[in-house]
Order: sequence, then structure tokens, then C-alpha cells
Amino acid sequence: MTQTTATRIFVYVGSYTRKGADGIGIYSFDPVTGALTPAGGVKADNASFLAIHPSKRFLYAVNEIGSHEGQPTGAVSAFAIDRETGALTLLNQQPSHGIAPCHVTVSPDGKHVYVANYGTGTASVYPVDANGRLGAASDTVQHAGSGPDSSRQKGPHAHSVNLDPSGRVLYVADLGLDRLMMYDVATDPGTLTPNRPPYAEVAGGSGPRHFTFHPSGAYAYVINEMGNTITAFAHDPQSGALTAIQTVPSLPEGFAGNNATADIHVHPAGGFLYGSNRGHDSIVVYAIDGETGVLTYIEHVSTQGRTPRNFAIDPTGTYLVAANQDSDNLVVFRINPQTGTLTPAGQQVQVSMPVCVKFYVP
Repeated sequence: MTQTTATRIFVYVGSYTRKGADGIGIYSFDPVTGALTPAGGVKADNASFLAIHPSKRFLYAVNEIGSHEGQPTGAVSAFAIDRETGALTLLNQQPSHGIAPCHVTVSPDGKHVYVANYGTGTASVYPVDANGRLGAASDTVQHAGSGPDSSRQKGPHAHSVNLDPSGRVLYVADLGLDRLMMYDVATDPGTLTPNRPPYAEVAGGSGPRHFTFHPSGAYAYVINEMGNTITAFAHDPQSGALTAIQTVPSLPEGFAGNNATADIHVHPAGGFLYGSNRGHDSIVVYAIDGETGVLTYIEHVSTQGRTPRNFAIDPTGTYLVAANQDSDNLVVFRINPQTGTLTPAGQQVQVSMPVCVKFYVP
């Protein structure tokens, strides 16, 4: 069957580059079999997280590097996307205004890009011009404080940046503070103004890492790296407030090894939640009650590799692709639409140190 624009799907894979990866690999994805076929790549130092512009014309990557243009900061890069081939062309770079940038997102209107810097606990916002280029940062906030775990929480560690469905409130999960910091980004676009309320908290020592909303916008979920837990919240779309309603384990009962959670996603249809465990090397699956947001355990599934740093669900909700950082492979799973369970699709590819996966449908 000849591919058409409607069925062509690409997968972008961000990687650490210290073992020789390009930085961003490009793969063609077969929506029938789940097969991934190499389709190119582009140089991008330690491209540890990626985000696609809502116009589908541009891609943004954080560069988790120690210095940029002689300054002690990471960087964020803008690329133009060739919608026919998936190829990327570098547009420009800006400093991330912090050490170890680890997450990036784009506003729903495509006018701003937001970056979290883990090492220094800062978050920055950048204007995006009509050609996808990043302007100089229009604002940067420095978090302050600490958490109860002196080995990991001596200071702030901003780990992710996510916008509510309306694009009015930015949530910055800070592992060092056990808080989801909230910023009003609608009243004065391009600035990071503390929201009212200014944050939501999780249990001390939890270490919130990645955060996601339910498609309804009524609920949100954070995966806690240090506590190996997932916290469910009720979300008030008017104020942005989050009210914790439940915390569940990411690990099976009785597991005694070392583990740190990583990524979290809700199925596009809203019925299931998935989280990754690094150490147990698994995806945990929960069912979501659409009326309450409450989670009910379904299963754990091996990612068939080591250290699943990140994973992605294709837009139709048919496949999940897990990126195993320390075994250098991507593994494809088929999702049962009725039960949410995962079954290996028999497809995997070798990728050096993959740390982020993004589906792209032109």
C-alpha cells in the first residue's frame, strides 16, 4: 500500500550523545505492524527531551550540556520539520538559563516555548517567531527551598514543564521541593507570574518528576521519582488548583531492588494511565475512573530492556514505544483498547541511549 500524508507517521527519538548517537533519530512508523524503520537523524548534543509545535512545522529540543557559548548553561534548539520526509533543519539555539535542561513544551497557540532546568531549579520561557525561531528568553524563574532527602533535595530541581489544556497555567514539577509550582502565563504572556494558588504539594521526599493531564482536563497525574508513586489530582480549570485525591505505588508489592520512576502518560481515550520504572524496568498500567479520576491497578509489563527513561503512545492509542536508555533499544507494545494491557508487538530497534520519544503525524 502506498503511504499517503494521512497515514505517514514518524517517530523522533532524542538521545544522549556520549556513545555516538546523532542526538535526534528519525524513524518511519508502520501503524499496521508497529515497525520502526530508520529515516535519518540530525546532530543535537544530548537531546534529552523534545516537543513538537502545534503547527507541526517545528520541533524543539533541550540540549543537556554543561556549557553553551562559553556560559555555564544548557541550551534549547529549534528545528524546521520537512513534513514529507520528517527531516529536521536547525533554525537556532538559545541558552536554557540553567544547568541540565531536561524538559520542554510548547504553548497550545504556538507562541511560547517553556524549558525546565534540573540542575539549577530554573524555568525559562521563550517567544517563538513566525518562522519557528526562538527569541531570547523573555523570563526565567529561580525556585528556592529544599526537601527532606538531603542526598537528592538540598535545593530545587525543576524536572518538567506542562501547560493545562487551556494554556493558561504552567506547572513545573520540582523534584527538590516536592511541589508542582504553578505560573499564570496568560495574564502577561511571556512572563512566569506566580499563580493563585502558587503550588500544589506531594508527600515529603516523593520527588515529583513528570506530570500529565487527563484528556477531560478534570484530573492530572504526577509520577514521583523518589517515592516510586503516582499521585492523582482533581483539577480546577478556573484557578488551576490541584487537589490530591489518591497516591498509588508504581512498583509491585514485595519488590526490594533499587528503582526510580521516570515518565507518565494517559491513554488518548482517557481510560488508562501508564508509568515507567527504572530498576524494575517496567511499565505499570492503571485504569482511570472517568467519573472520579481514581486509579485501579491492572498490570506491570517488562520493557524488555534496561532503564525505561521515556515512552510515548501513538495518537490513535494503538501502540506504546518504550525507550530503554541503558540497553540501547526501543521496544514497541500493542495496547488492548478494552483492557489497557500491553503486549510486545515483536518490533524493536537498537538506538544508542534513547531518552525521549515523540510521535509525529504530518
